[in-house]
Amino acid sequence: MSPNRRVTRTDLPPSSLLARYAGTGAYTDCYAVDVPGHVSLADFVHAFYTGFVFRIERWLLRVFLSRPSTDLDIARLMSGESSEFAAWRVEDRTDTQLLMCDIAARTRSWFMVEPSGAGGTRLYFGSAVVPKLDRRTGKTGLGFLFTALLGFHRIYSHVLLRAARKRI
Repeated sequence: MSPNRRVTRTDLPPSSLLARYAGTGAYTDCYAVDVPGHVSLADFVHAFYTGFVFRIERWLLRVFLSRPSTDLDIARLMSGESSEFAAWRVEDRTDTQLLMCDIAARTRSWFMVEPSGAGGTRLYFGSAVVPKLDRRTGKTGLGFLFTALLGFHRIYSHVLLRAARKRI
């Protein structure tokens, strides 16, 4: 695995907790970046959720959805003391992966760390948007809002992972 210091969109690793949504009609994506040294999952998730860009999202969640969160909440989440953070709950976790589900059960956020070349760590971040049934048509789909925001979502995911890389 050659070092990749830039955030790139990549295939989901087959062993990823997010892979269960691939090929089900859900939208899935995966971004990766290599960083020097050993980075634990807890360090990665902490850097991700405490960065400036994500703090704006945390503020929006507090103001508009009454879902406040603190840095201590992140520590509790990663220690296993809590299974919730802001507008998400833990869906699944391993020592190297964390899969979060939003309160509406429509989206998933996934984090993974694995060793990369030269003693570094590859950081992965991915998402899934689960389709829902359109009662009017009887078909499942992502819906207008999710489809309209996918371009923004891709850019935002890239920015969030790049910000976490810089904080590590």
